[in-house]
Amino acid sequence: MNHGVDIPGVTGAAAVPPRRAGPLTRAVAAVNSVMMFFGMIALLIASFVLTYSVFSRYLFKAGTDWQDEVAVFCIVGAVFLAGAWVQAQRGHIGIEAIASILPARVNRVRVVAVDLMTLAFCAFFAWKSWTLFHEAWVDRMTTSSTFAPPLTIPYGLMALGMSLLVVQLLLQTIGHFAPKAKAE
Repeated sequence: MNHGVDIPGVTGAAAVPPRRAGPLTRAVAAVNSVMMFFGMIALLIASFVLTYSVFSRYLFKAGTDWQDEVAVFCIVGAVFLAGAWVQAQRGHIGIEAIASILPARVNRVRVVAVDLMTLAFCAFFAWKSWTLFHEAWVDRMTTSSTFAPPLTIPYGLMALGMSLLVVQLLLQTIGHFAPKAKAE
């Protein structure tokens, strides 16, 4: 559930940053939109690959040894690359049972604390993903299948997606402390 979606008078996050947003915020929003597009394409590719796999195995009795990895890599890319866009929309699943009963200031502290903890976790995850990517690059690691694609692909997608998510979370966390624009 979106933050504040069930609280009267609170609107959801805008899909496009307002004009008063800084250039970094607008750039991140543009990158997020591009990553969302790539994520959609990756999910389409994964669905076509898996559908082809089913038809080729059951109708033509021809096995494929590459479809699982291609589909998994596409899904990994879609999930991680779209993470920052989802966060920008506050479209993640959350339990907001207490948000409506807390006083506004206490709820603001709760939201900031959750964003800070999420930022810390995602920063660690991004760092660890980059170390995995580096290790896979240096050691030229591949999967254990006969297709054997390089593991730099999923690790790189994970690292890039988590890094974008960290930037998005950092901007949102800074936004909690930025002065609010006056209503026109």
